[in-house]
Amino acid sequence: MLWNQLNQQPLELGSDFYVPVLLFVLLCALAVPIWASIGVAAIAMLLMSGALPLSLVGESLFDGIDAFALTAIPLFILTGDVLVRTGLSRKFLDVAEALTCWTKGGFGSATVLVCGMFSAISGSDAAGAAAVGRMTIDRLVESGYPRPYACALVAAGACTGILIPPSIAYIIIGLVLGISASTLFLAAVIPGIAILISILITNIVVNRIYAYEGGGMISFSEWLGNLGRSIASGWYAFIVPGIIFYGIFSGRLTPTEAGATAVVVTIILGFVLGTLKLSDFPEMLVSSAKVNGVILPIIAFSLPLAQALAILGVPQGFVYAVTSLTEEPWILILLMIVILIAAGCVMETTPNIVILAPILKPLADSIDMNEIQFCVMMITSLGVGFITPPLGLNLFVVSGLTGESILKIAMRAIPFVFFMLIVVLFIAYVPEISTTLLPPTYR
Repeated sequence: MLWNQLNQQPLELGSDFYVPVLLFVLLCALAVPIWASIGVAAIAMLLMSGALPLSLVGESLFDGIDAFALTAIPLFILTGDVLVRTGLSRKFLDVAEALTCWTKGGFGSATVLVCGMFSAISGSDAAGAAAVGRMTIDRLVESGYPRPYACALVAAGACTGILIPPSIAYIIIGLVLGISASTLFLAAVIPGIAILISILITNIVVNRIYAYEGGGMISFSEWLGNLGRSIASGWYAFIVPGIIFYGIFSGRLTPTEAGATAVVVTIILGFVLGTLKLSDFPEMLVSSAKVNGVILPIIAFSLPLAQALAILGVPQGFVYAVTSLTEEPWILILLMIVILIAAGCVMETTPNIVILAPILKPLADSIDMNEIQFCVMMITSLGVGFITPPLGLNLFVVSGLTGESILKIAMRAIPFVFFMLIVVLFIAYVPEISTTLLPPTYR
């Protein structure tokens, strides 16, 4: 097996590993920003191990983010912000509501669908939770849903922000592992839609049990009329996701080019509709820059940390330690899922990817897991962690948005976690879910 080639002896880790790790945990516990905590730990590990001279640390930081693929991140963030400010995101909600108005729990299902639509543009779960939450939570409560459940529904739907392509998370893991982002986007289509469907099914089941939201059956002609009117009044909003999907999946545009095109088209639509003014640009750009300013420093400091871990032999040592306990592939896969969900609970996607991907990838290789399947499994598991009680990050986002108790929201999120976990297990054990749409060379 591969791990036999990597390392035949147990890895001996010293203070150059444990001290920086303990320092990182301590700084996080003291509420130091995650990028600063990672930065201090990375520099400490590099200095103590001698893996990289201090004079080269600055160069290493800039080299880490000097990648064309990363340019797509601020562009997708800006596109999502422009969509909200121009009111185009509400057109998605109108169409989603028209699609589901014939069922009980229709507006709850519409909320999940609009989360998926918004995710397919912004690529960010936190942005989706905030944007969709502002539009839907009060209306969900008026429709009969308890506020904690409404918050949990939005938090679950927003998980699709990193699961449905194009996704910032797939851009980052592609950069870290040297895999084309466009290939990962294509692989993530079926798993992302499967997660979205699992959230829809959960809401339907829960609504059937507790009868939160009523809704009468309407005739097919009435439903078709409602849908037609919604599409007629907001069809132009779908130009943006159409450009992104067609451009990327046809191979005509790179993710970065698709993001740039989407920004320009969204701004033009805002001006044509009269919902965007030049005076909106400073606030809009500052808002997007703040989000981007959180992501890029994390990437910059996480990459040198990942390099130091690799030089110390941590990935190989981890593979040796785990496979010494068991070589059963199904157990190793389950272990990776548990680690990723736990990590997703307590830390943002970016540092999780940059730090954990190089450590877990050799373990996946040791059981001959397809690298594309591994990436999809990793991102999906991290997404589940975002709503896993009691520390899921999306739970905190909607709690801060509404002021609702985090514990109440967490309890209502449990059914969503259960159904999403089922999808994760299928992704982990059935490679075809991730590779069906890929060319034969990737299977």
